[in-house]
Amino acid sequence: MSKKFILSADNLGSSKASNQAILESYGFGLLKSATTRANADFFEDVINSIIPQCPDLGVGISLEALRGKSICTDLSLLTDDNLNFNNSFLQLLIKAYNPKEIDFLNQIEREFRRQIEKLLSKSKITHISLPMNLYFIPRIFELACRLAKEYQIPQIRVLYEKLYFPPLFNKCLSIQYFTNFIKNLFLICLSKYYRKVINKYDLLANDYSLGILYQSKMNSLILSYGLSVLKTNNHVLEMIIYPCRYEEGFVDNYFDEFLLSKNLKIKEKLENLGYEITNYAKKDF
Repeated sequence: MSKKFILSADNLGSSKASNQAILESYGFGLLKSATTRANADFFEDVINSIIPQCPDLGVGISLEALRGKSICTDLSLLTDDNLNFNNSFLQLLIKAYNPKEIDFLNQIEREFRRQIEKLLSKSKITHISLPMNLYFIPRIFELACRLAKEYQIPQIRVLYEKLYFPPLFNKCLSIQYFTNFIKNLFLICLSKYYRKVINKYDLLANDYSLGILYQSKMNSLILSYGLSVLKTNNHVLEMIIYPCRYEEGFVDNYFDEFLLSKNLKIKEKLENLGYEITNYAKKDF
């Protein structure tokens, strides 16, 4: 029986300040995983500057169809003339299940393949993820699983956060929290089906998540309450953060998560609770 903890920075490549924060946090031994997008603005900085200095950092890919530019140049159903993705989440959902949009999923698959191959040409990929909204489209999740199997990427991220309520009313009484709460309820409903899909493709996945309800607001108190609802002695818990250096002009929330990723007391607490601090590169889930 074992408990494994993965702290993952999901903004690798989004800005130079984020990359530098992740690089600095890596040296403290708590942050061992990060997720990047192949179309991220600072993807080349990730490849040339961050990965070479972080040899044990597990790097995953977030397959993108909502933000930024496509890598493929001929996706008429997904992008505008400037190659910017131009579908909202609702449009993607409708097109994914519209029998008249025969080529839609084919175009998403082509783009996902190019994204995977772009990162694979530079680095090993430890796991596949999706932007949160794409987790609400089961056909896209199954496509991601199928591609993970084909490209021999053995792990895929699942978003499943148990409900917990730390005494932080300023964080709970907000539109963002309410939106995340509703999203998390839908993710809980989808989780059983997604586990079946994961088993179908013989993949591995985390059991629980932290960082959905309090996205970009995680701190040591919220982490403690999130840990308190996990009663089993054998699970993989992933906590998702977005660390960034405050002095580069980003908001307090991201700087707080940057400080959390360097907090050695949190690392000690997790180890005292029996957690092995690891990443998706480990195949003994």
